[in-house]
Amino acid sequence: MMLRPDPATAAAARLQCRGGLIAPTAGMAPGFTQCNMISLPRDWAWDFLLYGQRNPKPCPVLDVTDPGSHRTALAPDADLRRDLPLYRVWRDGVLTEELADATQVWAEHADLVTFLIGCSFTFETPLMQAGIEVRHVAQGCNVPMYLTNRDCRPAGRLHGQMVVSMRPVPADRVAEAATITARFPAVHGAPVHIGSPETLGIADLSKPDFGDPVQIRDGEVPVFWACGVTPQAAVMASKPPFAITHAPGHMFITDVPDSQWQV
Repeated sequence: MMLRPDPATAAAARLQCRGGLIAPTAGMAPGFTQCNMISLPRDWAWDFLLYGQRNPKPCPVLDVTDPGSHRTALAPDADLRRDLPLYRVWRDGVLTEELADATQVWAEHADLVTFLIGCSFTFETPLMQAGIEVRHVAQGCNVPMYLTNRDCRPAGRLHGQMVVSMRPVPADRVAEAATITARFPAVHGAPVHIGSPETLGIADLSKPDFGDPVQIRDGEVPVFWACGVTPQAAVMASKPPFAITHAPGHMFITDVPDSQWQV
């Protein structure tokens, strides 16, 4: 049975982010759900809601704000403009800025709708509790993420390819890792691919498109999970006029225990 973590842990982690800590959030506030984020003008919100519904593996939507709101039921006292360690600003599909505080740029659009999307960092605590090392946490770096050759199902004006995160797992524990993560379908769930990165169109695991490379030891297999950076790939491909996202690996930490999403 998973113990209920102390809610003060999540609040303290967000306070660190608001205080200027710019670092990947893997391993922070263990036991609490982490989320990817994308904010779009209201005119694009329906397209993205449909995109998430049609692509639930890479884009499992956990909450949607009212237009113009920077609050979420997943952490009622949090401020989505300031409580992530690092934001990205996109204009016409081009990354123009990375900011530690998005309050000023948020004000450019009074009707932003924010989507919070499940993150695989959420199931890393159960993996580590089972004795399966999460390499990027052990190495103190960001998780490696790769743009694949797998097209997402388009929705309205949005289209793009799936992004995956990778964790090396000892060959004799791959089935166990898949079973553990499958219990968390709201945060990407089971792997989408095991081994053979070239099948996904990944030419070199040492050169991730986002995040940092990690060591892969003898006897380990690269295991790939759908990733919540997929919406950023859709932004690059579809070129909405404006968007704010989290920087890859720099998540929003909620007040919701991981166990809420376990099935």
